[in-house]
Amino acid sequence: MSEEDIYKTISKPSEGFYKDKGSKFYSYSFPVQTDEEIQQYRSQIRKKHHDARHHVYAYRIGAEKDIFYSSDDGEPANSSGPPVLGQIRAADLTNILIIVVRYFGGTKLGIPGLIKAYKSAALKAIQNSNVITKTIGIKIKLSFNYPLMNDVMRVLKDDGIEIINQNFTDNCFIEIKIRKNIYEQTINKLNLMHSLNIKTDTN
Repeated sequence: MSEEDIYKTISKPSEGFYKDKGSKFYSYSFPVQTDEEIQQYRSQIRKKHHDARHHVYAYRIGAEKDIFYSSDDGEPANSSGPPVLGQIRAADLTNILIIVVRYFGGTKLGIPGLIKAYKSAALKAIQNSNVITKTIGIKIKLSFNYPLMNDVMRVLKDDGIEIINQNFTDNCFIEIKIRKNIYEQTINKLNLMHSLNIKTDTN
């Protein structure tokens, strides 16, 4: 597969744990795609660990990996949130949120100790997760008359196009997902069929 149109994420939530000098670090990773999901999971963990002082988190979303953020949540600047984000980047993941909850154990760890602890806790959650590869695709809706059926289906089969939905009543309607790196190639083939209506799905 081309590296240009795939990305790695996680399929379901996972947990991790790290301990250093009495301080306990509980880590959680979640698959996310929207800010609303991020806030819901943050609220969920805050309720679960309502007695913890620090709920550090970091996330990266988008197939292009261009939306990211980290928060130290009261820890010294850059001692916790950025190290967690660094682990997300090191694993080359996106559409993921990691939250690390700390319970202070009575002994200060210092900046280097905090960095190590938050990195280690985040890594535990990643190691316990199920990493999957997804394809960047563009959804298209096709409508056409029955005589075009064989020609359309041949192109879809030859290019390995994913059919999301189809409806054959008075006319033929097919919703497909075209991989990013063959989009132009497939569209050019479909455009040769003059009575075929092609509409990009903006939903």
